[in-house]
Amino acid sequence: MLVSPILAQAGFYDPPFRIKAESSVELLLDDGEEILRGRIDVLVLENNFWVMVLESKKTTLSVWTAIPQALAYLMANPNQDKPGFGMVTNGDDIVFIKLTQQNSPQYDLSRVFAPFTSAKELYKVLQILKHLGQIITI
Repeated sequence: MLVSPILAQAGFYDPPFRIKAESSVELLLDDGEEILRGRIDVLVLENNFWVMVLESKKTTLSVWTAIPQALAYLMANPNQDKPGFGMVTNGDDIVFIKLTQQNSPQYDLSRVFAPFTSAKELYKVLQILKHLGQIITI
């Protein structure tokens, strides 16, 4: 209920972006023997922007619990010469992630945005998404 309208408003349902639901992701670890596999709920293609939605039924999960998994997905980005961006949400909070991998992987996290606390928060999230859309299509 939160993610789809925001992505639509930011233009991520329009070309050149493609939405892919339940995408499989694989990451070969440094030892070359272990592979991490997972499924990402929503993937905005251009291979530079990934959206992860936490699902919880009876318990509330912190948005921070999705960061390690989102970073693993971002590490599987085939375009490692460009930064990868992610957005994780638990339906209440949103955190943005930036990962660069040119020399050694480094990531940065945004502050937590809480769109249901004020319209300003929702507007700020929309601004960030529009800005990311411009960056990753260059």
